[in-house]
Amino acid sequence: MSSTLWGLVVGLTPLGAWAGSMFSGIAADKFGRKRMLMYNNAFFVAGAILASTSTSVAQLSVGRFVSGIGCGVAANVVSTYCSEVSTIRSRGFLGGFQQLMILVGVFLSQVVSIGLSKAPLWRVLFSISAAIAIVQTLLLFFIPESPKFLASTNQIDKAEAVLVRLRKDLDIAFELDDLLTVLEYSRQTDYVPRPTMWQVLAGKTEIDLRHLVFSVLFLMLSQQWAGGKGVMFYSTEILSDSFHLSDEDIKHIPTIAQLLTLGIGAIGLFSVILGMCILDKVGRRTVLMVSSLATAISSALIVIGSKIDVGPVVAAAMYLFNLSFQSGAGFIPYLCASELLPYYALGSISGLATSINCLTLFIVSFIFPILDKAIGPYLFVPFIVTSFVTFLFTVFMMPEARGKSIVEVVDQYKGPIRCVAGPFAKKNTSSK
Repeated sequence: MSSTLWGLVVGLTPLGAWAGSMFSGIAADKFGRKRMLMYNNAFFVAGAILASTSTSVAQLSVGRFVSGIGCGVAANVVSTYCSEVSTIRSRGFLGGFQQLMILVGVFLSQVVSIGLSKAPLWRVLFSISAAIAIVQTLLLFFIPESPKFLASTNQIDKAEAVLVRLRKDLDIAFELDDLLTVLEYSRQTDYVPRPTMWQVLAGKTEIDLRHLVFSVLFLMLSQQWAGGKGVMFYSTEILSDSFHLSDEDIKHIPTIAQLLTLGIGAIGLFSVILGMCILDKVGRRTVLMVSSLATAISSALIVIGSKIDVGPVVAAAMYLFNLSFQSGAGFIPYLCASELLPYYALGSISGLATSINCLTLFIVSFIFPILDKAIGPYLFVPFIVTSFVTFLFTVFMMPEARGKSIVEVVDQYKGPIRCVAGPFAKKNTSSK
């Protein structure tokens, strides 16, 4: 399989995720977070059946695309659900579980794939995801619906009952009152018909959300251009080249490249847990500043190691890359939509943000092996630039949501796109 076709087959999953994310936000607002996640498992089952029974590259590609639709829906709805069932103080910690579980899944699939990579066992590998989706559907019966969704559909008693269940032995009066205040705040700016996505993007709503919307979209765009998924998808190939493994060496499984890839996955799990533990203590901006700058530096080290052609240097730099990226830049963008946007804008903008993220992932996945062939040791130079731009954005423009309700965040950061921190900061003078 050529590098172009290989990149396309890998990239079809994020392309499907882009398609799924386009309707996920609006669908979740209509059906609820819980039911949407249950319905979504049909895509995982169908995609797994198509891939595991494929007899051609075309069928395998369709299966990956269908599974990708489920990934896009899940990426958007799960992040929203986690934010809506958590308290303000634990929002960052609980929100980080989404990225943690993604990495757990990737790590376990890497472990299992070592023994199931040869024909016909790779079919078993694809079919496992169908079994997991069925189990997940059954487990979803035992979780509550989002109290915010219930309150937004005037099911106040059910919302209160869910809060009592989630905050066992705690007084939920203040939180329920705050939840109703947030929804009333949204309804005050929610004309009939509800503001369209384009009105929100243009700042033509009662409250100008342009800076907050820009922040959400920028972070979801830059997250994929940092190169984290490239390392996740292609680390074995990169390390095989760095250690000059021959075709004969690659036949002896596990290879040193595969074992090092498992280590990269394990360090990613550790770094996400580290980021989750400190996020609500030091704030999103601080964690993302350190993470994005360290990611840029480690990307430069990968380039240096590749240029001098020393495998251990490349491997060490990739470990540092995953440690840096996953501790902040890898999961903070997924928290932003539900932390920065009022309810009336959340469905459409979170869907747009996730679709941008998935489309970018498709592009990165597709061009990664092509760029590797074309520019070789300089493969990570574009990711150095992206990570450093993210660092600058975080320093000067990123809103801080730690310990704040959405009402407080919107009041502080409403208005046009601008610098909100540092020497170039502009005060919010929006009258809307």
